Amino acid sequence: QTSVDDSEACSRPLNSMAVASNGAFVVTSIPAGRVVDRTGHAASWYKRSEATVHSSEHHSAAFSAVGTGLALGALGSSSRSRRAQRRAQPASMDEKRFPVLSKRRQAVGRFPKLPESVHPGVLSGQAVVDLLNHAKKEGFAIPAVNCVSSSSINACIEAARKMDAPVIIQFSSGGSQFYAGKGLDNTNFHAAIAGAVSGAYHVRAIAEQYGVPVILHTDHCAKNLLPWFDGLVEANERYFERHGEPLFSSHMLDLSEEPLEENIEICVKYMERLAKVKCGLEMELGLTGGEEDGVNNEDANPEDLYSTPEEIYRVYDALSKVPDANFTIAAAFGNVHGVYQPGNVRLEPEILGRAQQYIKEKTDGKDGEKPVNFVFHGGSGSDLKDIRQAVEYGVIKMNIDTDTQWSYWNGINGFEKKYHDYLQSQIGNPDGSEKPNKKYYDPRACMRAAEVSTVERLQKSFEDLKCVSVLGLGPPDQPQNVLGPRRGGLPA
Repeated sequence: QTSVDDSEACSRPLNSMAVASNGAFVVTSIPAGRVVDRTGHAASWYKRSEATVHSSEHHSAAFSAVGTGLALGALGSSSRSRRAQRRAQPASMDEKRFPVLSKRRQAVGRFPKLPESVHPGVLSGQAVVDLLNHAKKEGFAIPAVNCVSSSSINACIEAARKMDAPVIIQFSSGGSQFYAGKGLDNTNFHAAIAGAVSGAYHVRAIAEQYGVPVILHTDHCAKNLLPWFDGLVEANERYFERHGEPLFSSHMLDLSEEPLEENIEICVKYMERLAKVKCGLEMELGLTGGEEDGVNNEDANPEDLYSTPEEIYRVYDALSKVPDANFTIAAAFGNVHGVYQPGNVRLEPEILGRAQQYIKEKTDGKDGEKPVNFVFHGGSGSDLKDIRQAVEYGVIKMNIDTDTQWSYWNGINGFEKKYHDYLQSQIGNPDGSEKPNKKYYDPRACMRAAEVSTVERLQKSFEDLKCVSVLGLGPPDQPQNVLGPRRGGLPA
């Protein structure tokens, strides 16, 4: 599948080769002159270059390097055909549980209640379109949770499996930087880009194991954060070259503080680029009040918190003209980031309903009763009636951050209170002055308590959005081989 000259490949440093990113497939040995692609099949025959390879030792090292570099080679059309046939068949539990240890390119298997294109693991392209359209048709929305660590990611996916539902995992620029580590320099958003990419690889590895579909997304990106956005788009393009799909499912541009014309112009430019790699775009129209991740709109003009049907149509019309465009619109209808006392936030979901009707008339109904896929930002503390009404008007994604931040902390807080006397020293507790406390101050103990608390809070979010039992898998089996306190495990 490649045209790499063997003398060039043999002389290339190993650390310049691409590293496999879609699982744990490692080339350990290669027959003389033979290169193996990432499915385990022979990709090409290579003639030894005597000018470069002078010994069996050099020969082995050189072709191991070539094999590692070509482990990401693209599959041929016959492989695509075989993959399509496999995807059409129900998968065994082993296939769905351990795809990263197999030779397959993507997870296989399907869900009884979802479109056939939707599979376990991270979705992209048509599978994302089909899932979001299905949600709108069936009247549910998918929780989109901001994550800042592998622990919070795991809690989200665990909650999704318990609720028998898909989930959207997303990273903000600040959350991405934290994921990479606050000790890493973030000049030119280097750390934020690396952190988001690192989180994406984690989601891809774990989501398949839980057997749930995940939309992998990034959150608000204002104009001053465009270098971060550019880095992620480039990561998608590189991943697409190797795997035929983007690394992320979609990204969000938040240019709501810019003039509408400029907002639309920049979104169209990026939509054209993203569509080429089957990646989606979420754009924001109008301001979301409150403060989140360093963006403060607490003093925003009240009229900017409510979009008009005409503005929404201008966005819809412009993005719809982009070939193969897949986009969602976060229109403002009084949304506010953060959590406030009931009654302090005045939501008007009817704005979304009026916009759907207006756009339906402008498009002569060719795009259906509800043409727009809307996104609900700033939903923490919202009245359930407003949430359900927004879903009726075409909201298919609702962002959740403030409530899961609290639930994560509350789990740690509860753990500390419960085991307070075991957390004051390494040795010595109410059970005895010589008793060790390692099981209690082990970070995994309080982190697991935080995860359990977050899973419980997310269950309410899934229920509020009617995103329950939509996969058709039923309840998950009890995890096996999970050590408890009696076998040396943790108290949480």
